[in-house]
Amino acid sequence: MKKRFIILGLGLIIATTGCTQDMANRDVYEESGNTINVNNKRNELYREGGSKNVQNMSNDYGFVRHQKSPVEGDQGGSEHYATIDREQVANIISTLSTDIPNVNDVATLVTDQEVLIAYNSDTKDRNSTADQVKRTAMSVVPGYYHVYVSDDKGHMRDVENLSNLNTTSRNARNSVKHLIQLMKKSPQGKPIDENEDENGASKEDNKNK
Repeated sequence: MKKRFIILGLGLIIATTGCTQDMANRDVYEESGNTINVNNKRNELYREGGSKNVQNMSNDYGFVRHQKSPVEGDQGGSEHYATIDREQVANIISTLSTDIPNVNDVATLVTDQEVLIAYNSDTKDRNSTADQVKRTAMSVVPGYYHVYVSDDKGHMRDVENLSNLNTTSRNARNSVKHLIQLMKKSPQGKPIDENEDENGASKEDNKNK
């Protein structure tokens, strides 16, 4: 009789552990097409928020050291670009951009090589605001990215619609290029420097388009 109770007890423990693990997996990940989206309900996985523990964690410094591979032609040093969480980058850009004066609403799309930002603003200096939004995005993404902005509110819906595509979607590249041409009708801010235009593209980049 005692053996039966012991076996039954072990069975309940294993079943409970399995259910807990399964629920945890569902909380962390939600599959959507070819992507896995993090479930924001699990607040403990992020440093966002105002709890005491979060504030203490934000006081820590962050440090990472990388060395280029000594093997000629080894691309291992650039593989980290492939691991960029584009949705999280878009979130960071949108959040930072709403801190810019007169910028009230921001929609951001991050592709494998561009950032498209449409925003609602009541600024009197459209070009200056565009420059601030653009440079904010450029401070977040790798240097090879090109950034396009627009204060046309209609483009916010266009940007959102493109978010349903991915790099494997049919005609995705043509759809992105088409929207970029429309967005460039809005102020893009100042040229980045003497070698790059308003969107961060060099003369060589523009030749290859």
